[in-house]
Amino acid sequence: MNSVNKINNLSKSDFISIFGNVFEKTNWIAEKAYNLKPFLDSNDIKKKFISIYNNCNNKQHLEIFNSHPQLAIEKIMTIHSKKEQIGSKLNSCTKEELNEFIKLNNDYKKKFNFTFIVAVAGLDKKQILDIFKNRIKNNFENEFNEAIVQVKKIATIRINQILQKFYENI
Repeated sequence: MNSVNKINNLSKSDFISIFGNVFEKTNWIAEKAYNLKPFLDSNDIKKKFISIYNNCNNKQHLEIFNSHPQLAIEKIMTIHSKKEQIGSKLNSCTKEELNEFIKLNNDYKKKFNFTFIVAVAGLDKKQILDIFKNRIKNNFENEFNEAIVQVKKIATIRINQILQKFYENI
């Protein structure tokens, strides 16, 4: 049985347990994707997940943004977020870096009313802080649109990782 057929044959609960955190703590997107089976291939899976996200309204986007943890300061995170932040060394900030993240997270949330979102994969703490300092200067519309783009990047990375792991275990 090829790998896509194996995904197509997953039960709804298994599918959601595997893909439910592609969009941080938003397993309703995985439920909708499950209902779009059968998938033709890996690209079709990605396309369907992203299409569901693209069709969200602004309120749903805000809920998704706010389901993401604050960078470097959040204590309780999903496995995906924890791995992503550890990969960028956000778990080993100096006291100065941590204080800067605390201030930026608070100021950002106060200004935009949602959590700062950036796909941290491949970035280090300094790069993330620089991006944070620049983006906090944006207006609401630009930052909202950038958050949409960043969530899609994170979701695509997560889907790719899930599929790679899934295919390796076949």
